[in-house]
Amino acid sequence: MKFFIQTLWRKSHNFAQFLRWFIISSLTGLFVGAISCFFSFCLHGAVEFRLANPWIIFFLPFAGLLIVFLYRLLHYENNAGTDTVIDSIHKKSYIPFRMSVLIFVSTVLTVLCGGSVGREGAAIQIGGSLGEQLGEKLKFNEKDKKIMLMSGIAAAFSALFGTPMAAAFFAMEVASVGVMYYAALVPCIWAALVSYQFALFIHAPSDDFIVSSAPELALSPSLWVVLLAILCAVISILFCLALQEGRILYKKFLPNPYIRIFAGGVFIIILALLLKTRDYLGPGMHIIEDALAGQVVPAAFFLKIIFTALTIGAGFKGGEIVPSFFVGATFGCLFGQITGFSPSLCASVGMVAVFCGVTNCPITSLLISFELFGFDNAYFYLIAIAISYMLSGYYSLYHSQTIVYSKFENTYINTPTSDIHTFLGEDQRKAEESNAQETASSPQSPEDAGTD
Repeated sequence: MKFFIQTLWRKSHNFAQFLRWFIISSLTGLFVGAISCFFSFCLHGAVEFRLANPWIIFFLPFAGLLIVFLYRLLHYENNAGTDTVIDSIHKKSYIPFRMSVLIFVSTVLTVLCGGSVGREGAAIQIGGSLGEQLGEKLKFNEKDKKIMLMSGIAAAFSALFGTPMAAAFFAMEVASVGVMYYAALVPCIWAALVSYQFALFIHAPSDDFIVSSAPELALSPSLWVVLLAILCAVISILFCLALQEGRILYKKFLPNPYIRIFAGGVFIIILALLLKTRDYLGPGMHIIEDALAGQVVPAAFFLKIIFTALTIGAGFKGGEIVPSFFVGATFGCLFGQITGFSPSLCASVGMVAVFCGVTNCPITSLLISFELFGFDNAYFYLIAIAISYMLSGYYSLYHSQTIVYSKFENTYINTPTSDIHTFLGEDQRKAEESNAQETASSPQSPEDAGTD
């Protein structure tokens, strides 16, 4: 009888926790979803205005000056953006409310004037900031605040992309690759679903992607997908390196943030005028749709990488995931045109493969492929995601992201993605680390060095 009462008590406590998070995550989904939908309407309006008024791109340098001024005015110029949110999941740190305000305004300004950015960076920062603020108001402990932060990310991502399953798992998967925060499973899923339903209810802007008929799963088409996935892993590395080197070169030659962002805006305008096209300004969702329809300019994927590196490196605000979609879709379509293997399918495979390569989130990538393209080509997406995840190594859009377990063997490595070891085998990487430790310490045998 005593055992029965104790069991009943434990179960009732679990159910109380479920009800608690059910209510709180519903509120989070509504609150963050409402803000995110308003943000989505603003971005949609900014894109429409720019397309109708091409002259607005000449104000990009001045929009950059305003962005730097706003961040300095609110004493947040050293903010690391999305990395700040991811870092907050790893350890105790505070995300102020002004982060959401600044990223909201600065992303809209960047998109309005033609900067090559997406929206997910803003979604992560807005959702993370608002989620943490709700946790503060409810006086949660640090562990529950992290769950609130992830729920906010899931809600914002879901409202903006219309992919609640992927949004919920992205929030849990992005910080530590190989380990997910399953304690946040119910809050993230429910916040994402509530936010998604709210977006549908108010008819928030959404994107519809259509993949034309593709071949059945067989050896020949599977081998084409394998080859495409290998190439997409390389493209994802190139994309991450371009963004990283862009930031480094800008800061090296233009250390003043005002001069840097103004010059970046001028570079983007000049490049767009030289190419006589505005296809690479803004998110470029219409180009993604063209690629999925089998139409692409051969150099589109490379030019989008250049435009995005120039924009992000200069200090403009926004996300890198939509540009990665652009790069993956256009490269995949080009691959399909060259090989004669279903350009539309290759574009969709390229999208999710490059997304996986730059975010290191395979579960999210698989779910987002289902939600964007349906289940007809699920096996092809699964093949591409697995290969791209492995071969992209430890590169990432987010330097605060941690690869907890090796991609190449069942080994706990806990390696930050800021430590680049791609194309090095695990044994070689470990040997280099061991040599570095031996050099830094007093001489001792390898056996002694490994017994600490």
